[in-house]
Amino acid sequence: MGVSNRDWFKISEIDSRTFAISEPYHWEKPNCYLFIGDNFNALVDTGLGIGDIREVVRSISDKPVKVITTHVHWDHIGGHTLFDTIFAHSADAGWLEHGIPLPKEMMLKDVTRGLKEKELPENFDIRKYSFYHGCPSALLNDCEKISLGSRTLKILHTPGHSPGHICIYEEATGYLATGDIFYSGCIYAFYPSTDPILLAASIKRLAALPKIGRLLPGHNIPSPLPQKLIDADIALDKLSHDGKLRHGSGVYELAEGISIKM
Repeated sequence: MGVSNRDWFKISEIDSRTFAISEPYHWEKPNCYLFIGDNFNALVDTGLGIGDIREVVRSISDKPVKVITTHVHWDHIGGHTLFDTIFAHSADAGWLEHGIPLPKEMMLKDVTRGLKEKELPENFDIRKYSFYHGCPSALLNDCEKISLGSRTLKILHTPGHSPGHICIYEEATGYLATGDIFYSGCIYAFYPSTDPILLAASIKRLAALPKIGRLLPGHNIPSPLPQKLIDADIALDKLSHDGKLRHGSGVYELAEGISIKM
């Protein structure tokens, strides 16, 4: 007997029009974010696809949803099949359409790693689990703005974790959804598809934003302190100076509770 779909997810209210939707039972601990608009809502990523995130989104707001993909990794696009409108950056669009360049067996093992059946949603069947493939409804460009009516989201192309990784920035509030470029814990930059130099440049760009009211990362604690982004930028500058921004160089602390593996 598993948990209910609703209990699989945790909803955290950031403000009355912005919500974090997390999957804390899973070792990846992914976070998605719902931005409530006037006529439609924007959902940043769709999580693992183990539970039905659409049902949770509808419990918050029943307006039409446009999904903004921070990057095309399996733990961020698992629920894409539940939605009709999917946005992604052009540099990751090929992965969305044809598949992520990782072994399917490895990804499938990661889906249920460490989970017991009683912890999974009641209707989940690993035998029916599949990885999302599909053409995006629209391709996003750097500095493009998506209007939700009374609020506007700005797309920032921040490669390094994946070629088409983006962050989503709301200038009015300073909310910054960072995907997998920055979060509490160990940031991965050791895969062949990652680039430590580009990742450091992306963090530098984010740290220079005029206003960061709250960080909304793709994993773990839904809101690390913005100062840690600046601390990470300084630490990465030192690693660059020392010639360590390269695959295989090691694991380094960037800020309290935040490290990078290259």
